Amino acid sequence: MPKKSFYPPDPSSQGSCWIGGNVAENAGGARAVKYGVTKDYVLNLEVVLPNGEIIWTGANTLKNSTGYNLTQLMVGSEGTLGIITKIVMKLLPRNSHNVLMLVPFYKANEACEAVSAIFRAGIVPSALEFMERDAIDWTLQFVEGLNVQVPDAIQAHLLIEVDGNYPDILFQEAEKIMTVVEQFQIDEVLFADTEDQKNALWKMRRSVAEAVKANSIYKEEDTVVPRYELPKLLTGIKQIGNKYGFKSVCYGHAGDGNLHVNIIKGDMTDENWNTEVTKGIREIFELTVSLKGTLSGEHGIGFVQKNYMDIAFSKAQLQLMKGIKSVFDPNGILNPGKFFQIVCKKVF
Repeated sequence: MPKKSFYPPDPSSQGSCWIGGNVAENAGGARAVKYGVTKDYVLNLEVVLPNGEIIWTGANTLKNSTGYNLTQLMVGSEGTLGIITKIVMKLLPRNSHNVLMLVPFYKANEACEAVSAIFRAGIVPSALEFMERDAIDWTLQFVEGLNVQVPDAIQAHLLIEVDGNYPDILFQEAEKIMTVVEQFQIDEVLFADTEDQKNALWKMRRSVAEAVKANSIYKEEDTVVPRYELPKLLTGIKQIGNKYGFKSVCYGHAGDGNLHVNIIKGDMTDENWNTEVTKGIREIFELTVSLKGTLSGEHGIGFVQKNYMDIAFSKAQLQLMKGIKSVFDPNGILNPGKFFQIVCKKVF
């Protein structure tokens, strides 16, 4: 691969995930806000069908309007329709410069409000990440060597990156972003001056999930809404948590409206953890869909979220999906039980 080529999808699990899994899940990441997710870079797939037949799903071209789009049907299908054995992807030229800033907010809701305000100002960041206070604190305790000072009253941060080939333009965009965020209650903005400092800030963001996992038993939900609805989503999640007695730690790819909700067990009883939290999760997803969002932006459905599919889809939509599954995999041998239960010709 030429060193100047760039594969934009940037999942936080990049150190442990594989490209095949990324395609099967339609993985996203921090830079999806500007560059899109895995599906936007897949041109063609070699797939082994459940009956053993091998097919190519598309063509190695940038444009293709020939027949149904089997390639995009496979992307994000979580291994339920076929086994991906080869992937043809497109790459982009790598930008040569970027500016990274960490913006501390005194109110988490204002951090969410600032997200859509940045886009309304005409700026499209290459990354725009949200982290609320506990996410930062737990990560700083979990990862050694991170030197980020967080004043007591700060409740959330936005990590904002702009990239391109012309530093003067990037600094102008950064100044424009500063004009936007200064309309809210913020503390001193940190501009990363060196590559080491940039790497440290990204390490902090990418370590949040592991830090939460190390702190407590948890359930992670993956909500996504239009970004202007993020303040309502965050407020609603906290209200639902208060109603059912659980605490949540939220962070995620705010630039594309993708908020990860980590529900913390803490000192909850096992009974409440297994009953009340489930009720709360359903209400979180109902809220998400009412805000014109959906159940998952990048983590998929699998076994964990399949019981909530009725919130996002009508019976007719679910029946169409089950029909597609039955056509590809009539015997139900590929990842049986994921997405939904179907009646197959043969039971294994």
